[in-house]
Amino acid sequence: MDQFALETVDMIGLKINNVACRAPAGSTILEAARAAGIAIPTLCFLKDINEIGACRLCVVEVKGAKNLVTACVFPIAEGMEVFTNTEKVQAARRTNLKLILSIHNQECLVCSRSGNCELQKLCREYGVDNRMAFEGEKNHYELDTSTVHMVRDNSKCILCRRCVATCNIVQGIGAIGVSERGFSTHVGCSFDASLEQSACINCGQCIVSCPTGALHEKDDTDKVWAAIGDPTKHVIVQTAPSVRATLGEAFGLPVGTNVEKKMAAALRRLGFDGVYDTDFAADMTIMEEATEFLERVKTGGTLPLITSCCPGWVKFCETFFPEFIPNLSSCKSPQQMFGALAKTYYAERTGKKAEEIFCVSVMPCTAKKFEIGRPGEFAAGPEMPDVDVALTTRELTHMIQRAGLLFDKLPDEPFDPAMGVASGAAHIFGATGGVMEAALRTAAETLTGKELANPEFSAVRGTAGIKEAEYTIGERKVRVCVASGTANAAKVLQAVKRGEKEYDFIEIMACPGGCVNGGGQPVQHADVRNFTDLQALRAAALYNEDAGMKLRKSHENPLVQQVYAEFLQAPGSHKAHEILHTGYEQRIKEF
Repeated sequence: MDQFALETVDMIGLKINNVACRAPAGSTILEAARAAGIAIPTLCFLKDINEIGACRLCVVEVKGAKNLVTACVFPIAEGMEVFTNTEKVQAARRTNLKLILSIHNQECLVCSRSGNCELQKLCREYGVDNRMAFEGEKNHYELDTSTVHMVRDNSKCILCRRCVATCNIVQGIGAIGVSERGFSTHVGCSFDASLEQSACINCGQCIVSCPTGALHEKDDTDKVWAAIGDPTKHVIVQTAPSVRATLGEAFGLPVGTNVEKKMAAALRRLGFDGVYDTDFAADMTIMEEATEFLERVKTGGTLPLITSCCPGWVKFCETFFPEFIPNLSSCKSPQQMFGALAKTYYAERTGKKAEEIFCVSVMPCTAKKFEIGRPGEFAAGPEMPDVDVALTTRELTHMIQRAGLLFDKLPDEPFDPAMGVASGAAHIFGATGGVMEAALRTAAETLTGKELANPEFSAVRGTAGIKEAEYTIGERKVRVCVASGTANAAKVLQAVKRGEKEYDFIEIMACPGGCVNGGGQPVQHADVRNFTDLQALRAAALYNEDAGMKLRKSHENPLVQQVYAEFLQAPGSHKAHEILHTGYEQRIKEF
């Protein structure tokens, strides 16, 4: 079917820089040029998200057109002749860069995006520096540091509106927008309120969409360096499943390269006393969540059960759909389960006091910085958070670079065994649909008492924003749904509220594509994001790891079985609830 569709697509003939080429009907000049091996620069353009032609960096000449046209939105036509690199085009692009620089904070040396800034890259390519910028009035903006997860610096904003479009279209939240006009135009919250006072769910999608250093996560690496240097602290680190599939990008490796073993080696050389895999806790999460699901099914409890692994989604639910709070699984996220077990089970086993253990997590997600301070995340005592510091993948990158580690030269090393054994089911947590599939593997075998002939539930795989499936498990049909991106989550929940859809189990991730595309992942320039399926390539690394493992189901993990036998007694036990479960709260809308 796909092959037939491909063969019948209407193709348009045109010339780009005097070379004949063809592109599918409906393509823009930008897309046609890319297919012909020509990259046209952009700043504001994000495919299907922010197609507004505002920055004017993509201008090209079209024969017969009176003025330069914006390639990102201008459709191709039969016989069109396009010129992407004439003197007129280059002069226009340089002028636009000078105009942007005239109001831009040019302290590039200390900027978080220095060396990975799209504006900086274009200025270098077009020979534009601060000496060439037009004299312009620079507005003064106070840094917005009100949230726990990020900083907004409007002095570095170029008004591309990519963050605004992402927040509105992809996430459906609208926490930020464009205010004022002329030289007073700026991006911010309504009535110039702080981000903390807005509907922000801490997802960080605005950060990975920003081309400059106007948005960045709060850097907590100094806290970690201080803990590592404190002889009274036993500092351990856990890494989320998706980090192994993305960290390599920061060191020049192809998208989708699995660097699990080099990452473990790097963490050990940074000085951590224990290097562990959050995937162990992901298996624990499945044990608790599958048990909770089966219990609700048997007792007529609240359905659909909705996953609670993603703190951005949980905050979204608490804020916009509080009526679904009873549907949320009471399970803590894998990050929090790991920390809770580190300061209880691990402390008991190693003879250490909970207060001596400093737990660091490396996550794909800025919302994890918010999660570690939530009520109900202090299993070892009111003054001891389950996790002390949550770092993003980008922050780990900075630590590795500061330590002078040559990442690609490091040996391959495993995680430490105490909490480093995980199943393939846990690895796929980082991709949308992965939590659902992992839970179904365990729920199916628990309910039927029979081993699955094939542990793969392929219908919930893939990067589609909403996926549905129905499975027969034993004598019961189980209707499931998977959504990623909170705009898609809203569509699913509205359909459930209206009675249009009935599900037994729903997985929701705040970020499109799941954790592999989280707000804390390595930032890729728009020229990569627009033409590369980052979500699919990163997710493939996790599914490939799962497929190559003998241990593919959470309930078969021997370390998980050991923790229950020695410490927690059984999945869903009273002790398990005290340590591994949490609660939620309705958030008052003050925005």
